[in-house]
Amino acid sequence: MNPSLRACIANLAARLAGQTVNSTVYDHTQAKHIRISGNASAESVNLHEHDRDSYLTGPPSSLYDHVQRAHLSLVVQGTKLSGYDHGSRYHYSGDINGHSVIIFDHQSKTHHHYDV
Repeated sequence: MNPSLRACIANLAARLAGQTVNSTVYDHTQAKHIRISGNASAESVNLHEHDRDSYLTGPPSSLYDHVQRAHLSLVVQGTKLSGYDHGSRYHYSGDINGHSVIIFDHQSKTHHHYDV
């Protein structure tokens, strides 16, 4: 999964879990802040991820990444998240703990940590 898209998913997962999020996500893997703006609910997502100048839109179960022109899904149940990225053809999963989100990307086989 694209690193900036993964950061956007971390932000979205925290929002769907009921967290108030910052306008930037700190990606510990890349050691940088990624700006994300927009609105998200359980029914509809419209987020602008400024690092790639991309939009992530649609319902969480069928999101559309406008840069890679591919769908992905996100399910948040309590503090757990999971989904599938059709662009990379890999699953991802993770945990939400307050303003900390950890995503395991099955493509890179690595845990990625975000502050949202």
